[in-house]
Amino acid sequence: MNPIVITAALTGPIAMKADNAGLPITPEQIADAATSAHKAGAAVVHLHIRDEHGLPTADLKIARRVLDLIEERSPVLTQLSTGVGLDVPYSDRAKLVELRPRMASLNPCTMSFGTGEFRNPPNEVRKLAARMMELGVKAELEVYDTGHLDVCLTMLKEGLLTEPLQFSIVMGVRGGMAATPENLLHTVSRLPKGAVWQAIAIGRANLEITTIAVAMGGNARTGLEDTLYLRKGELADNASLVARLVQVAKALDRPVATVEETVKLLQLSAVKEVTAQ
Repeated sequence: MNPIVITAALTGPIAMKADNAGLPITPEQIADAATSAHKAGAAVVHLHIRDEHGLPTADLKIARRVLDLIEERSPVLTQLSTGVGLDVPYSDRAKLVELRPRMASLNPCTMSFGTGEFRNPPNEVRKLAARMMELGVKAELEVYDTGHLDVCLTMLKEGLLTEPLQFSIVMGVRGGMAATPENLLHTVSRLPKGAVWQAIAIGRANLEITTIAVAMGGNARTGLEDTLYLRKGELADNASLVARLVQVAKALDRPVATVEETVKLLQLSAVKEVTAQ
């Protein structure tokens, strides 16, 4: 079977040290976690940045520090989140792509997110998609419901995205689709031909849904953004979650993609040197 690309979402925007003492917060901790996750089998790390108080931030200096530290320590591919946090203005979130990571998330729609609102204004999303194309930053399209997929396909028709499209099917967030096998199967069945996809399941369904994705031939994400526990009552770290997913892949005869293989599978281009906006 085709190699599986494993992504480690190291921190996320919600959990705090009080929830799991192993949660990486500082640039040094995030870089260490990225190195450990790569050694365990992850080819990609999905990055949320925190400030000195441990809160989500789009501060470019801190984000630059994180990216530089990771590059110094590991060949793992970086994927910056432009979701950042519910309270961070969209204009600040969008500026993160100016740091030219290999990939960045692109969230197509505004939605309820737990007890908050995840704002992604349509016109601003389109501007961000266009800027990412200019920079050569690959868009990781995060779809939390099937209607989000339709918006992505419209942007493709409008020339704001490049193929192969790279989808993350996010399940289990209150306000989005439930983490069920039926929802995963339905969403995958609607993806365009040639699309690359991974499953993301939040909380208890993390292992179940990612295992199904691996069996279906898709990619998968894990990490402390998605689940804080390895099993009931046992707190996890990023490396242990990646190692568990590697074992799932091996049991299903799926080789784990290296960084070099991932660059080819996702058709990542070199980031471009262009004039800042």
